[in-house]
Amino acid sequence: MIELMIVIILLALIFDFGNGMNDAANAIASVIATRVLSVRKALLLAACGDFLGPFIAGVAVATTMGTGIIDPNIINSFVIISALIGAVFWTYLLTFKGFPISVTHALIGGLVGAGIMKAGIGAVFGGKLLLVILFIAMAPIFGFIGGLVFSISVLWIFRKSKPFKVNSYFKKLQLGSSFLYSLSHGANNAQNSMGIISISLFTAGYLGTNFFVPLWVIIICASAMALGTFTGGLKVIRTMGTRLTKLRPIDGFNAESSGSVTIFLCTALGIPVSTTHVICGSIIGTGATKRLSAVKWGLARNIVYAWILTIPVSALVGAGIYLIISLF
Repeated sequence: MIELMIVIILLALIFDFGNGMNDAANAIASVIATRVLSVRKALLLAACGDFLGPFIAGVAVATTMGTGIIDPNIINSFVIISALIGAVFWTYLLTFKGFPISVTHALIGGLVGAGIMKAGIGAVFGGKLLLVILFIAMAPIFGFIGGLVFSISVLWIFRKSKPFKVNSYFKKLQLGSSFLYSLSHGANNAQNSMGIISISLFTAGYLGTNFFVPLWVIIICASAMALGTFTGGLKVIRTMGTRLTKLRPIDGFNAESSGSVTIFLCTALGIPVSTTHVICGSIIGTGATKRLSAVKWGLARNIVYAWILTIPVSALVGAGIYLIISLF
């Protein structure tokens, strides 16, 4: 049993590392694109935010991931291992391809696939899963609206200021908004693997009779994500920072600030929202304030295709791995 727990923890940390690599672009692509910071300094800033985030936001999302996606009574080490492999496969494949995806949804897909393969469709907690699926569509819309409204408001406030002064102000302010976004990302996404490790410990009897997230689990998951963020998926950073739309310091500030508010709200409600979906929507909303043609809609469409495939592909891989394991 202890050997399986070690495998689960290692896979969860590999998943967290990949989460940080893919999502590093969310917080720092704009600061790099606007030349406010160098790549390494921006990655360090984001890594610090990712590490600190889980310590300031509670563990509501971790509880949802651990007990709210599939029936906890059917969870065992093999279900968790299968789910993690499904999530790791899709996360690393798309990171190397340069696509920003929802790593959260990859893990949810892996859980759903492995759970259904073990106990049938009844293993899935329909209400929670429907909420997550709803937010696949709603998160980028919230991000788009937030980015659009925030940008229009800020542009109106500074409408009489000279452009070079506005750029000077927002180069400084963007450092704060980037760090704030990193905090929100760590607060929400680092809880994914925390929930997985904790439910594994709970079902194995290591946590007693009440489910909770141990402090050491928070520390190792936050550390793995921060390390992955510092490593950075440069292809994804280029996609988010320069290929989707051209960003100025004021645009980066608007996108990051509006995205942070959305993610912190979802974290407080215990919703494992896609930080990638939110920031993509925010960047597109910010870019659209200049003109609709400023957004590369063809690339945006391809990113959405990757989002749609995330849960099904991860579920298929998770189910396939569980089937293979069960044969032995």
